[in-house]
Amino acid sequence: MTLTLERRATTAHRNVGVFGRADFPAGSAHEQVTFFQDRATGLEAIVAIHDTTLGPALGGTRFYPYADEAAALKDVLRLSRGMTYKSAIAGVDLGGGKAVIIGDPATGKSEALLESYARFVQTLGGRYITAGDVGTNSDDLDIMGRATDYVVGRNTAAGGSGDSAPMTALGVFQGMKAAAQAKWGSPSLAGRSVGVEGTGKVGYQLIKLLLADGASVIATDVNSDALDRVARDFPEVTIAPSVIDRVLDVYAPCALGATLTGESVSVIAADVICGAANNQLADTAVERAIGDRGIVWVPDYVANGGGLIQVAGERLGTSAEEVRAQVEKIFATVVRILDVAQREGVLAGAAADVLAEARLAAAR
Repeated sequence: MTLTLERRATTAHRNVGVFGRADFPAGSAHEQVTFFQDRATGLEAIVAIHDTTLGPALGGTRFYPYADEAAALKDVLRLSRGMTYKSAIAGVDLGGGKAVIIGDPATGKSEALLESYARFVQTLGGRYITAGDVGTNSDDLDIMGRATDYVVGRNTAAGGSGDSAPMTALGVFQGMKAAAQAKWGSPSLAGRSVGVEGTGKVGYQLIKLLLADGASVIATDVNSDALDRVARDFPEVTIAPSVIDRVLDVYAPCALGATLTGESVSVIAADVICGAANNQLADTAVERAIGDRGIVWVPDYVANGGGLIQVAGERLGTSAEEVRAQVEKIFATVVRILDVAQREGVLAGAAADVLAEARLAAAR
């Protein structure tokens, strides 16, 4: 069963569902939100297409045990809007989209379910292109590729560019180095303490980069298997039950979003916040609280754009060397954003949004 809600000028029911939500910034209406269900496989999925000004909407499929449908809808709407801005700031010719599958991937994921989901993606005719996200990986994308042409991030043996986690981590690392330069006058992280929250695909790769640069790393994760892997592969890393409240130079949120709240910001002792998680701010007022404390925050959709750059390159046949070079430009982008923020007396998030919106406006 498929239900599609399309953008319309007015609606009698404001601040509910998709249209005119009070918890979204003005002007953030989505072009299309589609709900998919397949009772035979247990599939319940939502695809949100936010904006296709720059090209087809691209974004990963998150497989997660949401508390309810409302929580899943809120997440996919926020994530897809973020992808629009991420694509714009990264300089790729793609729009913003995202998908969520409601369920526990550890118990509910099956080849039949993934193929069913992919068949639904195919019905969108290329307006949405999927990739991996929390709860999905390149092996899952290979399975999806059996039933849809609109998937990127598959394993190299299946014609894809492989896991995007290393490039995502590289982008975060470049953003962190740019923030270090703004805060301490040097991009080096040697001797700096970094707390990595979330040691999954991206967090693990980020730890590798940080250690190679001479940083000391403290790591935490709710997944004991992920932490065990870090402890085994990187014995120099300190494992802790929490890092957000530790005395650190850098706090790196790399798990799920919304860890930056009014309450958590009051206890953060780090000078820099830069991580891979999407939607790190629980609400827009939180960034002001971060700035008031003199903490440098790198806008999440800028820092974590490396994976998007990789899969965009996959569509175009871009070489791995060219992709890496483009990901490394995230350093210069963050430097520019932080310079604009300081010069204009605005927050980094606002400075990043202005740059992204300027590219969207030019395309329109």
